[in-house]
This record gives sequence, structure tokens and C-alpha cells, in this order.
Amino acid sequence: MRASRLLSLLLLLQTRGRMTAPQLAAELGVSVRTVYRDVESLSTAGVPVYADRGPDGGYRLLDGFRTRLNGLTTTEAETLFLAGMPGPATQLGLGDVLAAAELKLMAALPPPLRTRAGHIRERFHLDAPGWFRDPDPVPHLAAVADAVWNQHPVEIHYQRWKHPRQVTRTLDPLGVVLKAGLWYLIARTHTPDATDPDGDGGGEDGDGGDTIRTYRIARIHTLHTHPHHFTRPTGFDLATYWNDWAHRFETDSYPEHATIRLSPEGRRRAPHLLSTPAARAVHDAAPPAPDGWTTATVPIESIRHAHADFLRLGTDIEVLHPAELRTAIAATAHALARRYPAPDSETTP
Repeated sequence: MRASRLLSLLLLLQTRGRMTAPQLAAELGVSVRTVYRDVESLSTAGVPVYADRGPDGGYRLLDGFRTRLNGLTTTEAETLFLAGMPGPATQLGLGDVLAAAELKLMAALPPPLRTRAGHIRERFHLDAPGWFRDPDPVPHLAAVADAVWNQHPVEIHYQRWKHPRQVTRTLDPLGVVLKAGLWYLIARTHTPDATDPDGDGGGEDGDGGDTIRTYRIARIHTLHTHPHHFTRPTGFDLATYWNDWAHRFETDSYPEHATIRLSPEGRRRAPHLLSTPAARAVHDAAPPAPDGWTTATVPIESIRHAHADFLRLGTDIEVLHPAELRTAIAATAHALARRYPAPDSETTP
């Protein structure tokens, strides 16, 4: 265990450069005192690790020192090949680069690991897009990715989901996210009015009145890259932003609530026919009543959307509240009864 940690510490310094003891401790999941002991062990073993004093100090390796030891375990080597996604890499214009990197990594592995890693491709395949829909056309994805990597501002002509539908924005692209087969751009926008929401699902205010927002790349109609560079906001973390935004987007998408009753069959079918937030609320509801029916308060997008969703459960659901939704369901049920009278009431020719 300690040998693996020492190797991880060495590789952290090799890949990231100067790091403080608290930073190393956080990365390795140990105490600062343990980092001090590990650094001393590396130095004793002949690794040229040095401590720079002062407010900007930290540990670093002697300039030019590199270790050729990759330290990959069997599981780590297998995981690297499992993480390869040729489809998204090709969309980003990196398909050939990914293939070349995998080939070089495979050649560098010892025969046993090479065989085990090769088994991954034979047994696992990652398919990112969702079911029953074609992937978004993203002709500007490669240009967006290049601007993100090189920190070039971009000017886009974008189609929003609300009015005004067509807008032009100058953005500092900060990151790209692939979610269920859909590509999103995370960018800082310098809009004159920070209260005017852009993109898909709004954003959050940043330093200096700037706003970080989410844009669906398929809705970018034109894109122009500026030659100058921008400075990324201090402390911005793409994964943290995306997790917060995705949670907020899901919550904001279902702002209303409905109280429903479900039969045992309705509760069983809820995860397949209701939205994920509604199905989650049903799952977390109190145990069924003595008659077997479950009462739950579930989030809904709107009366119109809930009307369509709940009808899919037929007679296995009863809407208790709001009254407007219950009335809409009842009106549809009566209309269906008039359209499809009971078999014993139909006239046989």
C-alpha cells in the first residue's frame, strides 16, 4: 500500500510540477505528516525531490528528472482501455489521436497486461447516445473544442429555447461536456444585462458581473474564433459546475407538484412510464395503504406534461391534486368512454 502511495506521489510531482504538502495530502487521502514522511523516503531512495520555501513554495522534482516507470496495475491498465470512447473522440476530431495513443500504450505494456487489456475490447463497448433518437448534428464541435483548449474567445449565433430565439454572443469557452449523447459548451459570457438568461437552463453569476452558462452545441448556427486569448476564471472546476448545473436544471424543470395514488401495478410501472424525479418520489413515498395503493407527492413539469404522463398509467393511477389536473384527466377519461363505449352497450350489426 505504501509503495503504491509513494509511486503516486512521485507521478503527481512529475505530471503537475510544484505541489504543497496539503495539496499532496488531499490528492493521496492521507495526512500532511504522512506526506512529509513519504517525501523523506523518496529522497532517501535517491529521488531528487526538493522543497521550495516561501508563500509560493512546495515540493518539486529536479528539473529534467523523469521516471519511465508507469506503475500500472492490471486493473488500471484494463480501465484505461475501458475509458476510451472512439465515437466521441471522433466527433472531437481526435479519433486518430486516440487510436495512436492506445496503440502506443498497448505496445508499452508487458505481455500479461497487454493480453488482459485487449480483453476489454472483446467484452465491453460504450455507446454514449440515448435510445430512439439520432445524435445531434454538431458541425462546430471541433472548433469549440479547439477554442476551449487554446483559450480563444468565440462569437456564436445561437438559437435559444425562449424568445428572442436568435441571439449573438461573445463567449470565453471554458469546457465541453458530453451528456447522454448531447454535447454542451460551458462558457463565460459578458452580457450587458446579467439578468437576461442565455443558453439552456440559465447560469450563475461569476466575478466581475460575468456569467457562466451552458449552451447546447447543436444549436450553434455560426461560430467565429477570435485570435486573442482570455484568462480562465480562478478556481473554476468543470465537473463541479456541471454537477451543480445539472441538479439545478433538473429541479427547475419540474417546478410544480401533484399528489397521486398508485395501484400496486402502477407503482411497479412508475419507473418505466413516469419522469425520473416523479419515479424517485414514488419510490421514496410512504408504504402502501391497507388496500395496496400508494399515495405520493411527485414533481411535475406542468399540468399539460403531467396530463400526458399520467394517462400512460391508465386506471392504475388517480390524481388527487391539483384540481385542474384531476379535471383534465377526468375530461379525457369521459371523452375516451364516449369514443369507446363498453362492449355490452355497442350495437352489433
